[in-house]
Amino acid sequence: GIGGSFPYGFHISVINYPSVHIRKFINETWIDRHGSPLHPDTVMLLWSFIVSVYGIGGFLGSLCCGYLTTKYRKKKCQMFTNLIMLVAALFMALSKTAKSFEMILVGRFLYGIGSGFSLNIHPQYVGEISPKKLRGFTNSTFAVFLTLGKLTGQVVGLREILGSEALWPWLLASSGLAALVQLVTLPFFPDSPSYLLIQKGNEEAC
Repeated sequence: GIGGSFPYGFHISVINYPSVHIRKFINETWIDRHGSPLHPDTVMLLWSFIVSVYGIGGFLGSLCCGYLTTKYRKKKCQMFTNLIMLVAALFMALSKTAKSFEMILVGRFLYGIGSGFSLNIHPQYVGEISPKKLRGFTNSTFAVFLTLGKLTGQVVGLREILGSEALWPWLLASSGLAALVQLVTLPFFPDSPSYLLIQKGNEEAC
């Protein structure tokens, strides 16, 4: 759940809090490069791209998920997804230092791809590796962690925590921690029984 539906909920809610700081950062970056400020409508347009590119990435991630999980198995795809999330977190964390609002766009897009993957893999993988008596409970973790992600995004986005002008890059990069936790722990999880049986033909392992 931490690497599944949690990032989706987190990124849906967390982007609202640093909006003022990011718009200011876009304008300041443009002044440094070109010596003149951007029109407020252009700043708002760029901000809209930053928000919406997450959905575009999510759409592309969801489209590719079915084919890739069938070919490379769900656990391996989820581990690769965590690497995408970590790269996205790196872009976010370094965007202010590099004075590049384009890095925020790229980071949001990669977060979207990762979330699109995770959102599809989470309920399938958890359901497949669970014992029958726990399957209903484990499938409910999808909604639980999605809500927990939204709550976490709202809490850490507070001005007193990471939502300040100085710390907003770390706010956007903070979900990389969840990806790191899952990347370290996921190798110890079993492969999906359906993959072992259908793709590998290994009845004993299944």
